[in-house]
Amino acid sequence: MTAEERKVETVSLLQDLGLKEYEARSFLALTQLSTGTAKEVSEISEVPRTRVYDAVRVLESKGLVEVQHTNPQQFRAVSIEEATAILRQQYDARIDTLQSHLEALDHQPEVDDSDRMQEVWTLSGHDGIEARTHNLLADAESEIVLLVVEEELLTEALYERLHDAVDRGVDVIIGGETDAIIAKLDSEMPSVKVFETELDWLLGPASDDEVAISRLLLVDRTTLLVSSFYPDADPDESHEQAVFADGLENGIVILLRRIISSGLLPMANPVR
Repeated sequence: MTAEERKVETVSLLQDLGLKEYEARSFLALTQLSTGTAKEVSEISEVPRTRVYDAVRVLESKGLVEVQHTNPQQFRAVSIEEATAILRQQYDARIDTLQSHLEALDHQPEVDDSDRMQEVWTLSGHDGIEARTHNLLADAESEIVLLVVEEELLTEALYERLHDAVDRGVDVIIGGETDAIIAKLDSEMPSVKVFETELDWLLGPASDDEVAISRLLLVDRTTLLVSSFYPDADPDESHEQAVFADGLENGIVILLRRIISSGLLPMANPVR
């Protein structure tokens, strides 16, 4: 990534955190200066000088910029550590407010589980699938069986969820598709059962242009998540998708549970 690309991405991230474009560009410019006037900020940020004053006024109100009332005025950004702490606090506060508002809305009663036993849902996008995976791991009560095909899925967040599950007394069993994955799992999760999967025929694509499974998760032998992607697609086109099913009587769950049992390790069927 070039320096210019990094600046563009930084401005975009600041906008995602609630700043407007001129505010983000002005703040970025001030992080590059020890102190600066509106003229100097304008030259670096390419924000019109008259708009720099407006942007700095907002940044000051958010605690991100300090102002020295000289002639001309001098501006300086707070430290990076202080700025990120402020932005994180504001972002978390917005999320908390959003959650409380959503929870306060009127909700229709949930459908009885017996009416949903054959339902299969789909998810799209890596972030959403990651979030669902982590939520399922956090909600597990008795057993987690996870097959990892893509090494990129082995994140600190995943390890944290798995360690928490072990601490809760959940039986955690992990299968790895490659020696590198198994080695990482053995290193990071020494107290967890790690196996080399024998499901190559299921997990890998038959040809380069076919879809491949990236993860397969079975929680408490009743809840299933399977994600897939095109391994040789361009990064912009490699869109991860997943299917999600729940229930002991769900045909998809029954099928994958039996396949996993035959390809990973012997597991008795749950009591029905």
